[in-house]
Amino acid sequence: MDESVRLGSPFLLRSVAPPLKTAEGKRVTGVRRMGKRLVLELEDDLFLVIHLMIAGRFRWRPLDKPMGGKLVLARFHFPDGILHLTEAGTKRRAMLHLVQGEAGLQPFERGGLEVLEADLAAFAERLRSENHTMKRALTDPRLFSGIGNAYSDEILHRARISPLALTRKLADEDVARLYEATRETLVEWTERLGREVGDGFPEKVTAFHPAMAVHGRFGQPCPVCGAPVQRIRYADNETDYCARCQNGGRILADRAMSRLLKDDWPRNIDDVE
Repeated sequence: MDESVRLGSPFLLRSVAPPLKTAEGKRVTGVRRMGKRLVLELEDDLFLVIHLMIAGRFRWRPLDKPMGGKLVLARFHFPDGILHLTEAGTKRRAMLHLVQGEAGLQPFERGGLEVLEADLAAFAERLRSENHTMKRALTDPRLFSGIGNAYSDEILHRARISPLALTRKLADEDVARLYEATRETLVEWTERLGREVGDGFPEKVTAFHPAMAVHGRFGQPCPVCGAPVQRIRYADNETDYCARCQNGGRILADRAMSRLLKDDWPRNIDDVE
């Protein structure tokens, strides 16, 4: 039985009807995923919709040891413990909505394809429906569901495809390889992280993992060819890739560093080894 929801930051709650107090005392009957959002199903056809964004995390604590501090945005009180929603940094991007009925969930449905439920033909059609770079296509929630920045890097490395390759220029064999790489990466990492958590609570969730091939490993050797991993920085994210495995040895221009270094910017991975 869910006893109460207490906000630590008013900026977290992004809906007003029904009021959040309506969720108090309602039993959690199920959990589902909608893209990158987590949905807690409650009694009386209510749904708590949570988007952790980049820095949001869940922490579970006993009733007698609640977390404090500015990082705690909300506390979900249960009879046997408290689920804390925290967010690091100063930018408050995590979001919480309370909606009524399945119809209330429709605005959160972005239409992205669930790759693990799709065949190659459906994947290829969706991939080529718009002409974008591979990185943008994989992380676009309107095209594919639930693939974020980190795993798009891992998928493209496994598929040996440049993050800046254009979707409509991929050969059929490249699309097939990408399809298999996407499915394998999602399944393997779901199983790996599940094994690491075991029967505990997944508190140490991060976009970086030492077992990743390229994401978050700038400058470190590619596990396949040994070349130093490269990156492209933009806004709050970065794209990590292996120039040799994914781009024929050519280093992709970084918007900031390539402009700064100009003629000194290396064009080939052999120039930086």
